[in-house]
Amino acid sequence: MRKYLQINLENQSIETEELTGAGCIRVGRHFIAKTLLENGAAKVDALSPGNPLIFSAGPLAGTNFSNANRISVGCKSPLTGGVKEANAGGTFAFALGQLEIAGLTLHNASADWVIIRITKDGNVSFEDATPFLGMGNIETAAMLFKKYGDKVSMGLCGPVGEYQGLVAGISFPDPEGRPVRIAARGGVGAVMGSKKVKAIVVDMNKMPTFHDRKKVMGRVREYGKLLREDKAIEAFSMYGTAMVSDLTNQLGGLPTRNFSDGRLVDAGEETLKLGGSYIRDLTLERGGETTHACMPGCMIKCSNVYVDDKGEEMVSPLEYESLGLLGSNCGLKDPDDVARANHQCNDLGIDTIEVGAMLGVLMEAGQAEFGDIDFMLAALDDIRAGNERGRILAQGTGRVGEHYEVARVPVIKNQGISAYDPRTIEVTGISMMLTAQGADHTAGNIPGHKSADMTSEELTEASLDIQEDCAAADSLGLCLFGRSVTNVNQGLIVEALNDAHGTNFDESFFKDLGRQALQMEWEFNRQAGFTEDDDKLPSFFYDETLEPTGKTARHHSGQVNEHLRTLLGGNKAATE
Repeated sequence: MRKYLQINLENQSIETEELTGAGCIRVGRHFIAKTLLENGAAKVDALSPGNPLIFSAGPLAGTNFSNANRISVGCKSPLTGGVKEANAGGTFAFALGQLEIAGLTLHNASADWVIIRITKDGNVSFEDATPFLGMGNIETAAMLFKKYGDKVSMGLCGPVGEYQGLVAGISFPDPEGRPVRIAARGGVGAVMGSKKVKAIVVDMNKMPTFHDRKKVMGRVREYGKLLREDKAIEAFSMYGTAMVSDLTNQLGGLPTRNFSDGRLVDAGEETLKLGGSYIRDLTLERGGETTHACMPGCMIKCSNVYVDDKGEEMVSPLEYESLGLLGSNCGLKDPDDVARANHQCNDLGIDTIEVGAMLGVLMEAGQAEFGDIDFMLAALDDIRAGNERGRILAQGTGRVGEHYEVARVPVIKNQGISAYDPRTIEVTGISMMLTAQGADHTAGNIPGHKSADMTSEELTEASLDIQEDCAAADSLGLCLFGRSVTNVNQGLIVEALNDAHGTNFDESFFKDLGRQALQMEWEFNRQAGFTEDDDKLPSFFYDETLEPTGKTARHHSGQVNEHLRTLLGGNKAATE
């Protein structure tokens, strides 16, 4: 059994629900879409009190089951106007799981800024957040740990979320207490700010009870063994997510100078300093950590602690999406420069993808040359200050492009495109078009898929398949970086869930869960007024040839949606 907390911020009342069996398992992204639909959230103003803000932990949270302690955060997105599930590592889901809490929903809005405190004895209280307002997340976390002790986790609304900047995420601490694991996309931090909740502080306790704990621990060991033996996991452990830069640069799909080029450096002519191999060697030389777990129990450890030439920590983590959008997309070539910008984004609790795409658009507008790190840091200073320019920039890529009348704006559903140029990384491009989440690669990313000789229909099928797997993982609190093991051992995952919560699902449950989540998300966006036109890529992807491959985009929203409906039995937006 797990508890679920319904928190009414308007009158500070708490309703506690009890969940059992399947109710403890259909969580995360699936639960968020279902709950938002049931609450009629598609029709509300995303920054109004009527938009629920949902925090949902996975069914194995609170244990050392590797990569099973992700937290899902959901609401109607103020950035896209559609459904949003953003998730993060860190210790927050782990703490909720240890209190046997499946999640919580924040309803309405508080009259004054508050910290929500949840203790291991089940008490929920509201405390004054005034002393923490305007403070960066690093200082805020340090003060909260000092006040409440080390045996807590927290979700933080940063200073940009306070003024409802749409680039704001919600930040959670890593196992060492850095508040750098961010549910970043879609403006979820702005929604937390609109509710005047500065932080949610949760006690840690002990491993939760399960239907058959002995069997669950056996599944933990079995899954861990598979991870240790998997070559893809070994590569992620060694080189981190930065190794994806090496792949996308080689494929000619690395976003470079506002998606005007697909390769930052040519092979054999110059070292790609934003790649996994270079960053690993540099980190070893400087005495940083090349491998790091972002959440308790994770064996993959694809994160890192990046240090300067004196061995002083610059940022943790320095990962692919930040290297791609804050880095190559803005014309940076030195990882030290990316780390400086990345650190500022972490302290502000903002989305490095959206910010990098937005800064690339400003450079496109002629406000600076590509590669101007001082310009980038000054823009982040404006965002931190919340001055007139900063508040414009904090509204994200699409709105900034419109404000400065820029023609080349890389967004889908008004959300900045992730670090995969859709002209070359084709299945991921289709996933970013079709997903209800906006241009989000995590909805269905297979960058190495050999697509050149395949039709739009064939690639749409590949996209749907990986979208289902990703939606299922997001609905179970599982990190996508374990997919080389997870996706080929879905029966093992389902058996672990049955052991944990006394259910009797078969292997098909995994895929079914993912498809149901997708269907509900599409239905939410349909109710919010989205049409196939909202799935379009910006026209410059079709009009401009991407070097060095010479490719242009070849997949269109009408064509891929038509085939998707065929695959789904005729109705993309049907609920299950």
